[in-house]
Amino acid sequence: MVPLADYATVTEDASLFDVVQALATAQERFNHSKYPHRAVIVLGKNGKIAGKVGQLDVLRALEPKYSEMLERQGLAKFGFSRTFMKSLLTNYHLWDSPLKDICIKGASIPVSKVLTPPSEGELIEENDTLDEAIHQLVLGRHQSLLVMKEEIVTGVLRLSDVFEAFSKIIGQCPIK
Repeated sequence: MVPLADYATVTEDASLFDVVQALATAQERFNHSKYPHRAVIVLGKNGKIAGKVGQLDVLRALEPKYSEMLERQGLAKFGFSRTFMKSLLTNYHLWDSPLKDICIKGASIPVSKVLTPPSEGELIEENDTLDEAIHQLVLGRHQSLLVMKEEIVTGVLRLSDVFEAFSKIIGQCPIK
C-alpha cells in the first residue's frame, strides 16, 4: 500500500491545473517505484475522500465533447475499430484546437466536475487479506483500492504494486 501521505492529493476546490501539478510532484517524490502514480486523490472539505481523478479523466475534461459523445452514443464500454474511432474524431470535431487554450482550460475546470467518487467496491479495510484485495481488483477491474481504517482512508493499494509483488514471487518459483 502507498500511504496517503505519499500519494498525490488535492482539495475539491482545486483545478485540473492543480491536479497535474500534484501528480508531477508525487512522481518526483515517489521515484523509487517503477510504476508512477496515475491518479490524484481528491479530499473533501471534511478531510475525507471525495473521489479521485485519473489521467484519462483529465484528458476527457480538456475536450468536453467526449462527455456529450459518450452519453449520446452510449460508447463508454465498447471496443471499436480504429476506422470507426477516427470517424468519431472527425464527426464530433474532437481536439479541433487541443493546445490553443489548454492552460486556460486546465486552470478553469474545477476538479469537483471531474472527480469520480469511490464506489463501495473500491474500498478495502486495512485488516482485509490480500486475497480479498485481489478479488476486488479483478472483479471490479480497478486500478487501485482505497485502504480504510475506521472510515478514514490511510492509503492506496495499487494493482501495479500487487502485480509487481506477485511477479517477484513467481520469478523465484523453481520450475521443473
